Amino acid sequence: MSKPIIIVGYGGHASVLVEILIGQGREIVGYTDVKEVEIVKDLKYLGTDNVVKYNYNANDIELVVGVGIVRASLKRKEIFDYFHNEGFTFATVIHPAAIISPSVYIEEGVQIMAGAILQTNVKIGANTIINTASVIEHNCEIAEQSHICPRSVLSGGVMVGVGSLVGVGSIIKQDVVIGNQVTIGAGSVVIRNVNDRKTVYGVPAKEV
Repeated sequence: MSKPIIIVGYGGHASVLVEILIGQGREIVGYTDVKEVEIVKDLKYLGTDNVVKYNYNANDIELVVGVGIVRASLKRKEIFDYFHNEGFTFATVIHPAAIISPSVYIEEGVQIMAGAILQTNVKIGANTIINTASVIEHNCEIAEQSHICPRSVLSGGVMVGVGSLVGVGSIIKQDVVIGNQVTIGAGSVVIRNVNDRKTVYGVPAKEV
């Protein structure tokens, strides 16, 4: 039996997740944020994140991180780790239009959007976003808390580190290693390894 869901943090990314969850028949208790979001309709505002800890039993609900990232950030990791340490678990959200090989390994709290393609022996770390129409080819490994943005293409054997962001429409050459907390600018073509905490963009991508 699926548990009811609470969305932690609300924005544009959360609105997409909500549509997927509703389409799958999941019950959404409401959302938390620093304040009520005016644009949200028909979804209950529960209060700040502390409401989850003090008002809900970790055995009775699942959480979904509704906060996206637009550059390398550990914000999603902070939310994930905080609630994990309190005993809460995170739902994995997969759009029915995603194409996923049966050999793909997916950890807790991963979010895979419409049209994404994940090929043989791919590994996706906890709480990572694989966004709309992105392609993750065979034997890629995406570490936890990362964001692969829409229409990105990762060729075979690519490694992406913790908390990194691969920008919209980027292409990463086979066997390239992307470090931790790396930001790859939109539309970049990455043909060389990228060290931790660097920002690169362009064709070919160069460090800023």
